[in-house]
Amino acid sequence: MRIIVDANVPAVQACFGELGEVVRLPGREIDAISLREADALVVRSITRVDEALLAHASRLRFVGTCTIGTDHVDERALAERDIAFASAPGCNAEAVVDYVLGSLATLAERQDWCLGERRVGIVGVGNVGGRLLERLSTMGVDCLACDPPRVATEGAEGLAGFVDLESLIDECDVLCLHTPLVTEGPHPTWHLFDAQRIAALAPGSVLLNAGRGDCVDGQALRQRLAGQGDVTAVLDVWEHEPVIDSGLADLAAIATPHVAGYSLDGKLRGSHRIYRALAQQVGLPARLTLANLAPPPPVRRLVLDAGLGPEEALRLCLRAVYDVRRDHDSLHREARRQGMAKGFDACRASYPLRREFATLEIELGEGSRELEPLLKGAGFRVRMG
Repeated sequence: MRIIVDANVPAVQACFGELGEVVRLPGREIDAISLREADALVVRSITRVDEALLAHASRLRFVGTCTIGTDHVDERALAERDIAFASAPGCNAEAVVDYVLGSLATLAERQDWCLGERRVGIVGVGNVGGRLLERLSTMGVDCLACDPPRVATEGAEGLAGFVDLESLIDECDVLCLHTPLVTEGPHPTWHLFDAQRIAALAPGSVLLNAGRGDCVDGQALRQRLAGQGDVTAVLDVWEHEPVIDSGLADLAAIATPHVAGYSLDGKLRGSHRIYRALAQQVGLPARLTLANLAPPPPVRRLVLDAGLGPEEALRLCLRAVYDVRRDHDSLHREARRQGMAKGFDACRASYPLRREFATLEIELGEGSRELEPLLKGAGFRVRMG
């Protein structure tokens, strides 16, 4: 069996080597020609799996994406060709939540405000948004949520804190977008934040998008940032990736190259999920466990005692594992060196090791035990010293 795999998928040989011949290609170089003799295809979000890609793939019988989102895959085209499909829902959700918390902590430090004093609105309460809502609420942060498809399915009863989008914009200081890209049906998300809604953002608001780039009208956001300059944007996803709007990137307080979910832990979960699906598809046992894939974290333990306030302690712990400023700086540096499109992809292709907050154990001494709810809520493992 010949398996074509995006070169950015980790643990490829460990996961797929026993199932067949593995050929690694950059995601944007996977084309119809490369699939002529392929039996299986494993991608991430940058490879568009559609009619054009499948044109000559007569042997292809399996496609897997090591990602939460599936809007880059034409599932109807796969079904028409009797090609099995698997995705990895939830695999990198924890990493995206880490990214959001790290970004908000960075903005709070730069702009001299406290996260606990803000109301956060979460748009889309699925794998990522649901985890973000849970973590922030545990940290003591006031939150509202907006998820019309969920309300339509479950009804308003029992969904405390769920409001419509206009109410969310009116009542929240920070807006976090975690919706899939939906272009049809009763709840489309393409340009969900259009010029009208961007204009409705109150001065001082933060708009953070770590869902899908096309859910925000980039031109309208750029005009608001360049004109009034009274709101803050944190953008990990963009329209027209990798040829993103460099002017918008310059105006964003934090601009990163679609790497919010790029923790090693999240990637390994995705690889392992698709490995299991492919093994099942070909009738082989999945002997490899996820625990076999993850190496020890570079920073395993921190000890905190008296002397740090909650915000300072939180930033210290967050940055011991992941500092979002590194990714912001990397995008701008590589864009200057190579141009935006090549720089964007270069950052993703050579992404440095990153672990999740849950890999760090924090020991609290007698003088810092009041930090336990905050740090546990943020996702760290906490024990008393």
